[in-house]
Amino acid sequence: MSEAARLMDRMYRRQRHIYDASRKFYLLGRDAAIAGLAVPPGGSVLEIGCGTGRNLVAIARTYPEAACHGLDVSAAMLDTAARAVARAGLESRIRLAQGDATDFDPQALFGRADFDRIVISYALSMIPPWEAVLAQAARHLAPGGALHVVDFGGQAGLPAPARALLNRWLAAFAVTPRLTLPAALARVGDRAGFAASIRQRYGGYTVHGIVTRALATEQAAASSH
Repeated sequence: MSEAARLMDRMYRRQRHIYDASRKFYLLGRDAAIAGLAVPPGGSVLEIGCGTGRNLVAIARTYPEAACHGLDVSAAMLDTAARAVARAGLESRIRLAQGDATDFDPQALFGRADFDRIVISYALSMIPPWEAVLAQAARHLAPGGALHVVDFGGQAGLPAPARALLNRWLAAFAVTPRLTLPAALARVGDRAGFAASIRQRYGGYTVHGIVTRALATEQAAASSH
């Protein structure tokens, strides 16, 4: 077991049982991101850092033709996710696997090399090498696919006392808002064949970024000019 897996298992061994009930009040923008996925009919979705499976169940229900996949480093969280998937009766449509978000092989884990949609929801703020996660996700986007990221922002529009209180509280759970997340998403979008759109909401409380990979025909046409 990796050190990252051990840390996450220790942190969430008990918290996972109340995670969804306690987080719904401040993990803002998750449902809006799911509603905006626009998964193509018969498309595939991967959630990196799937945690309790809450988002995956919502995605599977919202897009009943989608094949859904969840990756997490924590065996404890995956156990909770598997129970949530079973309660929802979605075992045939949601596959779960344990893996490091910075270095995973989806072909070995899920039998496919890329995905039409990849979702990272409030996970980058808990992964120290978070930019490596973005790079890895972009590598596994199918042509025409999109990476959707929602996470804590820099909170520039919030009053200073509110920012200080929020960040002290988040630090107690090993959560660190990534102040340079918009710039990092823009850099991923600057790669050949990719484009990024980034929105910050609620005074910068959340960042919602979408990185889209061009279709193979569009990329070929662009490179010929």
